[in-house]
Order: sequence, then structure tokens, then C-alpha cells
Amino acid sequence: MRAYSPDLTPPWKKPRPAPEVPADPGLVVEEPRTGFCGAVIRCEAGTVTLEDRFGKHRVFPLEPRGFLLEGRVVTLVRPAQAPARATRTASGSVAVPGARARVARAGRIYVEGRHDAELVEKVWGDDLRIEGVVVEYLEGVDDLPSIVASFSPGPDARLGVLVDHLVPGTKEWRIAQSVTSEHALVVGHPYIDIWEAVKPASLGIEGWPRIPHGQDWKTGVCRALGWPENTGAAWQGILSRVRSYKDLEPELLGRVEELIDFVTVGCAA
Repeated sequence: MRAYSPDLTPPWKKPRPAPEVPADPGLVVEEPRTGFCGAVIRCEAGTVTLEDRFGKHRVFPLEPRGFLLEGRVVTLVRPAQAPARATRTASGSVAVPGARARVARAGRIYVEGRHDAELVEKVWGDDLRIEGVVVEYLEGVDDLPSIVASFSPGPDARLGVLVDHLVPGTKEWRIAQSVTSEHALVVGHPYIDIWEAVKPASLGIEGWPRIPHGQDWKTGVCRALGWPENTGAAWQGILSRVRSYKDLEPELLGRVEELIDFVTVGCAA
């Protein structure tokens, strides 16, 4: 006669043990109760975090028979030795642990002002040091043609320039169009100031206010948002909320990456 278990469940009705599978990063499983399907991105004591194809994260307990792997029931377990996770820089590039800064190239990237330079450094600084690219600021672009001519860009000393408010028909647009060297690239974003390239959601505001023409834009922003009218302090607060490329608008991200590629590809170190 077959014995019953203490909970009076017949042994032939008790679920069979499921195979144990290490929850290695990248393993794609489904949590059957919710239907959530995603890749393992983190496994800690008692829990596993999955990321679906839309980038949404969910945390689930590591329970017996708790997941489906290719349609079969499995028990996820913490890996005996979690493999080293590839870390990324603030720009999203794969980090290179222990990499030394490269000797600076002859090429440069120029940005309009100090705030622009600080933002580029915060997000792309690690990448720029590995590539040996120096970023300098101009305090405006009114004299850009003569600045480019003085730099004398060439095949081994390319010059990239990032311009604020580069919109067809503007003064900035006309200045940029006057730079014709094949070894100089002038690109820009549509924002009045680099502040606007930071996503409002990252700062906890609904959006950047519209400032009437003729007012100092930064002072007007501080006033409209109820911030102290100290633009230097306001910028430091904004910069502190930028942790990675995810806090910046795509219109800026693409242009900076374009400049880095232009200055580095095909140039001698």
C-alpha cells in the first residue's frame, strides 16, 4: 500500500521535482503566474530580476518550480559563482576596467560653454579619456570661422564643434554653414541652452518653461520653476541629477557620438 504524505496528498499526485537551472545573466525565462517573460539581469539571495523586451524590470522570488524555460517547468537557483557582469560607462559604452587614458590626440571637440563641457565630461568622460579626445569650450560661436581657421584642422587633427540652438535660419545656423573645412564637423542640438538637453523627468519637472524673447533664458527658467535665481547653483543641481545617457535627450546624444566618431575614426593617435 502506498503511503500518503503528511499533508494527505497521494504520492502519485505530488509534483515531480523540477530541474534546477542557474539564473545566469541573459537566461530568458517566463514567470507563469503573471506571464512575464524576460532575461535575467540580476540574481540575489532569494530573488531574481527579469527584464522584458521593452526594458521593464520585475523582481520574482526564487521558488521551486517557479519558472518556465522553453516551455518546461524549472527551478531557478542562484549561480554557484555569479559571472562578472559587464559594467558600462555613463554613456552606455562597455567599460574597460583598468584602462589608462590615451595620450591626447591632436584633434579636439569644441563646445560653446562651460556647462556644455561639464555635461559632456560627466556622460562621455570615460570614453573620451580612452580615445584621447580633449573637450574645450569657446564661450560662444560668434567667432567660429576664425577659431576653426586658427586651429587648422587636417587629416590627423580633426575638429568637431557642438553648437547650441542649431536650427535652420538662426544666427548659429549661418555661422555653422560658413565652416567649410572637410576636416571640421559642426553639428548641434535644437535647444536654446544645454540645460534643455536634460530630460525634464530626470529633474522632477513636467517640462522646460517657455521664456519670452528678450529675457535671459537661464534666469527666466529659474524664475518660472521657482528656483533661486542663481544660475550657477541651478546648473549644479541639474548636473547632479544626470547619471547617464538615459537622462539626456536623443537630439544631444546622437550629435556627441557623431563628433567623437568624426574626431577619432581614421586619425592617428
